Amino acid sequence: MTESKHFQFSNAVVIIPMVLALLIWTIYLIEIRFGLNFNNYGILPRTLKGLRGVIFSPFIHGSAKHLFNNTVPLAVLSAALLYFYRKNAFTVIVFGVMVSGILTWLIGRESYHIGASGLIYVLASFIFFKGIFSKYYRMVALSLVVVFIYGSMLWYIFPVKDEISWEGHLSGFLVGLIFAYFLKTPMPEIKLYDWQREDFNEEEDEFLQHFDENGNFIEKKPEQEIEGLEIKINYEYKEDKSFD
Repeated sequence: MTESKHFQFSNAVVIIPMVLALLIWTIYLIEIRFGLNFNNYGILPRTLKGLRGVIFSPFIHGSAKHLFNNTVPLAVLSAALLYFYRKNAFTVIVFGVMVSGILTWLIGRESYHIGASGLIYVLASFIFFKGIFSKYYRMVALSLVVVFIYGSMLWYIFPVKDEISWEGHLSGFLVGLIFAYFLKTPMPEIKLYDWQREDFNEEEDEFLQHFDENGNFIEKKPEQEIEGLEIKINYEYKEDKSFD
């Protein structure tokens, strides 16, 4: 698979992140407009009722600040996932929400856990580790970008603040790591130069023949440059009948 075929822009790269962002904002505005509170639809660990939060919790946010902090990384990371790992995008997003939600339900404190941050940690973790595991230069570069922009997120998988669901963050981080390790992702073939191939023969390389064993340039004398040059002169005869 060539690189051009692997990395192809599609409408999904823009539409799906926009739909996710619009959905979480719409739900929050409905709460504000009608004076509702959907927090009880979040994950309530180790309760049967709390299992519904596995599906609903990513779309529920407690404040405008909470919502805004999740909107940008959700849109950016989901777009990156869809562009660079489109074959795995559905699995990572859908099953990432479910598996990280169930893990949060198992290990979380007795409180409602809400917000899209669990999914965000799934995306960030998957993109980072998948790039490292792939060893493909563009994916590794993407991993470094994720670390540069969202590296500070790592602190919040630990209980540094009581009001933050570190259990949800930790669950998302672990799920992203597991998915990155086990999910197979087709990678473009890396084009190798002749000198990078195992069967490369230095003695047959025309470029390296211009250098000696110490790497010094070999200056060819004029007679060496034309040595072996065969000059052929072809004569053509055409009868001129104009004098007949």
